[in-house]
Amino acid sequence: MRATGKRIKLSDRAELVRAAALIRAGELVAFPTETVYGLGANALDPAAVDKIYAAKGRPATSPLIVHVDSIEMAKGLVLDWPSKAELLARRFWPGPLTLVLPKQTHVPDRLTAGLATVGIRVPANELAIALIREAGVPIAAPSANRFTELSPTTAEHVRETMGDRVAMVLDGGPTTVGIESTVLSLAAPDAVLLRPGMVTQAEIEELIGPVRTAQPPDVGAHASPGMHPRHYSPRTPLVLISGGQLPASGRGAYLWMNTRAAAARSFQMPADPSGYARTLYGILHAADSEGWDWIAVERPPETPAWAAIRDRLERAASR
Repeated sequence: MRATGKRIKLSDRAELVRAAALIRAGELVAFPTETVYGLGANALDPAAVDKIYAAKGRPATSPLIVHVDSIEMAKGLVLDWPSKAELLARRFWPGPLTLVLPKQTHVPDRLTAGLATVGIRVPANELAIALIREAGVPIAAPSANRFTELSPTTAEHVRETMGDRVAMVLDGGPTTVGIESTVLSLAAPDAVLLRPGMVTQAEIEELIGPVRTAQPPDVGAHASPGMHPRHYSPRTPLVLISGGQLPASGRGAYLWMNTRAAAARSFQMPADPSGYARTLYGILHAADSEGWDWIAVERPPETPAWAAIRDRLERAASR
């Protein structure tokens, strides 16, 4: 792995050219998006896609999201581009919204867990867009971490967790959104929310009308990443608490907004959803590296604006 620790800028042409050449050659390149760092490979190369699954230890039932540089590139991967997709893409792309649509036949089944649909988005990160354009291919890029573990929001997180499983890490600094994209299926007449994110259900419904919420299947492929019960988890056991009621035994770290408690390590979290999401994984990575017996997190508000954060924390706490 190329692990120089150097922050890459758009002006670092040689680094972008090298990364794009690795993508075209079927190798893995980790790169920043606005959500989390992605583990990138040529989305149209089944052997390269297989490398993603192997590096992450990801089950074949979990499809990958494809990153493109434009609506035009997205249209080249799907059978149909409905008016709802156009409305949402014009409003939220580039940005943290993934649209799931029926795929064209040249999109590998391995990429989509054998499903007839593919998830696509345009990332709101200039370095990511530059990499896609330089490579000249759509890039499949789940989070650059081992399956079910904490997503990376810095290049250092990638280096620590992925080791030599990637050919290169593009260091674009910390991500700005901090949690994974909203995933919305438009593969049927009714829109279905597959994974909540910082593009909220209410914002989507303002544009296209009612949206249903999906439940993961008991068996078989999932329609979206992030639908496994346990996900986004630190190695240290994570527990959700209310009223400052810390675990009775051991010493740990406590992430809180409103209720203080006498934990050995304390992190006061931002009181707004955007700020909380932006800092959450970074703080969990820090706490996880300190060897505590547990990480306790004060439950976030039960309001729609906090739905994505509740989803990530509840899955992180699942055992």
